[in-house]
Amino acid sequence: MALMTGAQYIESLRKLNTRVYMFGEKVENWVDHPIIRPSINSVAVTYDLANDPMYEDLMTATSNLTGEKVNRFTHLHQSTQDLMNKVKMQRLLGQKTGSCFQRCVGMDAFNAVYSTTFEIDEKYGTQYHENFKKFLTMVQKEDLVVDGAMTDPKGDRGKAPHAQADPDMFVHIVERREDGIVVRGSKAHQTGSINSHWHIIMPTIAMREDDKDYAVSFACPSDAEGLFMIYGRQSCDTRKLEEGNDLDVGNSKFGGQEALVVFDNVFIPNEYIFMAGEYDFAGMMVERFAGYHRQSYGGCKVGVGDVVIGAAALAAEYNGAQKASHIKDKLIEMTHLNETLYSCGIACSAEGAPTKAGNYQIDLLLANVCKQNITRFPYEIVRLAEDIAGGLMVTMPAKSDFESDMVVGKNGETIGDICKKYFVGADNVPVMDRMKVLRLLENLCLGTAAVGYRTESMHGAGSPQAQRIMISRQGNIEGKKQLAKDIAGIK
Repeated sequence: MALMTGAQYIESLRKLNTRVYMFGEKVENWVDHPIIRPSINSVAVTYDLANDPMYEDLMTATSNLTGEKVNRFTHLHQSTQDLMNKVKMQRLLGQKTGSCFQRCVGMDAFNAVYSTTFEIDEKYGTQYHENFKKFLTMVQKEDLVVDGAMTDPKGDRGKAPHAQADPDMFVHIVERREDGIVVRGSKAHQTGSINSHWHIIMPTIAMREDDKDYAVSFACPSDAEGLFMIYGRQSCDTRKLEEGNDLDVGNSKFGGQEALVVFDNVFIPNEYIFMAGEYDFAGMMVERFAGYHRQSYGGCKVGVGDVVIGAAALAAEYNGAQKASHIKDKLIEMTHLNETLYSCGIACSAEGAPTKAGNYQIDLLLANVCKQNITRFPYEIVRLAEDIAGGLMVTMPAKSDFESDMVVGKNGETIGDICKKYFVGADNVPVMDRMKVLRLLENLCLGTAAVGYRTESMHGAGSPQAQRIMISRQGNIEGKKQLAKDIAGIK
């Protein structure tokens, strides 16, 4: 079939029998649920822009598997230009949604699993690579969203998977059958999992022989028997339940999404298995996926950062403070930090190289440097945005107060009149426009979008120490010592 539109994507979700739970109850119509729907709208943008001639070159690519045009989110990178286009696409989508658009984890999983299965087959004579190619061909032809799931709950971090008091703290094989395997466990913090048609599961850490039942990678549909999801709470999420409360939400159209994905003895047919006990390749798959995903943050977080900077500049203008030298300097610093992050994303892409399987891998050292900066710079960008916006960003009354006709003043003023009187800003700026941009900043810095910007910048794609470990491994200190010896004349 041809590329889907955003509307067709949303309708395709209605055909799934996905089990979703929220606030202790089953969500029967999760596609139209006011808390979930903004995240679905964000994904829909990835479809609509792919159908827009203005963005076609960035949003689509030619499949190496079929030779047909596909959405770039289902593409295997064939060059360093592909890697750079990925980052540019992610920045564009961050700018368009001001939020997380949720398809990056699937794209990064595709590329990591593709190259890793090739090398597993090379060593063991398995059929995992062919299994994966057939699966991805289906995904490309049907233009599907696939959730890439790596993070396990982990339980006691001081113990290996097989040593946990509860064996379900890591997804594992509980039964091996002639026609497939049965798996049990869960994946946590899964971005876009509910909005996905399928899931790709990967191990979360390097493993040893004792953990071979945990060295498992596979694909399964979102509505597979025994699979269900529990929606993750976000700050200010119940504002979305208030009818007509678009202003207080800040970004009422778009949003991100995370969930706990539970595998309650789920059967996986052989054709969808990409690793089943090859523990010596678990670390490779983890490292490659993490590298791709850390590259991703040099695009998506930068695009949302563009929105934060724009909103902060508008807030300064609406406050009448845009000419102050310290405001100009803060906006310059925010831009400097944001473009530095983008530079890292482009650099690790430009320095990429082909894997044995033929798809392109980013430079792992630079990708980890990119993500290490992501754990810091968005926090400073947010701090400066909050500084520019002022305290009203988190203390203003509700939209219903601005619209209230309850008389409270001695001269007949309503609550709405009072709010509009005392929260006015610069001349000729409608007070409600000022409130809208401040609520948008609240959403980006503190509210539901913070999950896809500020807090996720710290923990998404691995917490800071994970990058520091990789930087240590990839940094080639011995080689640098030799450079110093050569120049100093030390034999």
